[in-house]
Amino acid sequence: MTKAHALVVDDEPDILDLIKITLARMDLTARTAADIAEAKRLLSDQAFDLCLTDMQLPDGSGIELVAYINARYPETPVAMITAHGNMSSAVAAMKAGAFDFVAKPVNLQLLRRLVESALRLRESDLTPPEKTGSAQELLGQSRPMREIRRLITKIARNQAPVFITGESGTGKEVAARLIHGEGPRQAAPFVPVNCGAIPEDLVESELFGHKKGSFTGAVGDKPGLFQAAERGTLFLDEVADLPLPAQVKLLRAIQEKSVRAVGSQQEVPVDARIISASHRDLNTEVEQGRFRQDLFYRINVIELRMPALRERPEDIPVLAAHILERISRQTGRGPMRLSSAGLERLTSYRFPGNVRELENILERAAALCESDEIGVDELYLPQGSSSTTIAGSPAQTDVPLENYLDEIEKKAILQALEETRWNRTAAAKKLGMTLRSLRYRLSKLGLD
Repeated sequence: MTKAHALVVDDEPDILDLIKITLARMDLTARTAADIAEAKRLLSDQAFDLCLTDMQLPDGSGIELVAYINARYPETPVAMITAHGNMSSAVAAMKAGAFDFVAKPVNLQLLRRLVESALRLRESDLTPPEKTGSAQELLGQSRPMREIRRLITKIARNQAPVFITGESGTGKEVAARLIHGEGPRQAAPFVPVNCGAIPEDLVESELFGHKKGSFTGAVGDKPGLFQAAERGTLFLDEVADLPLPAQVKLLRAIQEKSVRAVGSQQEVPVDARIISASHRDLNTEVEQGRFRQDLFYRINVIELRMPALRERPEDIPVLAAHILERISRQTGRGPMRLSSAGLERLTSYRFPGNVRELENILERAAALCESDEIGVDELYLPQGSSSTTIAGSPAQTDVPLENYLDEIEKKAILQALEETRWNRTAAAKKLGMTLRSLRYRLSKLGLD
């Protein structure tokens, strides 16, 4: 690895000296420019691994330089130096393509981490990330999925907050993991958290940590999820479910890049990329006062919309084949396939639960099927649920998806029990599950 080179653009000599000394201690060489014109000249002279630029320059805005470098030298990440508290400028810079930002007065610890992240980008360009298995794939060759994969590759090089939107079951967490896995933070933790699953009175403690004795039950110091995602990625799934008080503290943590544990008097710097997701329309949540507009503005620097499965029906055959291959491998059965009629039925189905529902349907079908070919009858799809006639689908009858799937599961289990004269061991074998698993499902469905 050759020595890295940085370009620093600022018209304040003190800032230039401070950054230049910091970079030298990190074994980087730095060239400095006082304005955009000089920066452009230096860029034409040599290649740089990183550029740090001030927002306000004598001959224009730093955002202009960001756009220029992204257009002419896209392999060079650019970080913006902003005035303290001027988050609108930081967000504007990242929307223009800035890699990250650091606020004045410059926190040297955060600056060093920013530079390290930029240099890891350089290393990841030289060594492509290893594929981490099928769980990390977004399958399909439809136009929407090709575009999603292209955007993920582009977004992974950035450090700006990403908001992933889409219906439940469209693969929002898979997309978040891919953004993490293809970027410079791939060696650090990916920490997913379902914001709707955290009790309201524990949200602050879970996200930011707490000190011993800060509340009843706090028997020791506990780091929060921000600290757990240090130098990695924090994935806030269903971020719309956060209560308003927690939204205020989350906004401050993202803006200041620091957190304060419950019961602590000190803030500690944190370096975690924020990716959030929700199946709700956050614009509507903001309009109705359930989500803070300033927080939405801050987390929605880059938006990635995951398409619904009914928008890409041509991907259903490859998805179904992949899921059945996984089921066969996990259960130790031989290869399974869909009949032509079964595949046609799936392709015409609207899938209100998207890929997650497809997985559930095929898992049930595999458990019920006694041969290696799954037909229409084993799919248990409602009649009249195609893309043209959907009167029987859950989306039209306002039946919650979970209740709808429970009814399918209940019907399959009762049929197996009746065919085996209510011999639970035989029914479990017929359904391709353990007796313990059958007992659990019977209890869950109220059949015990």
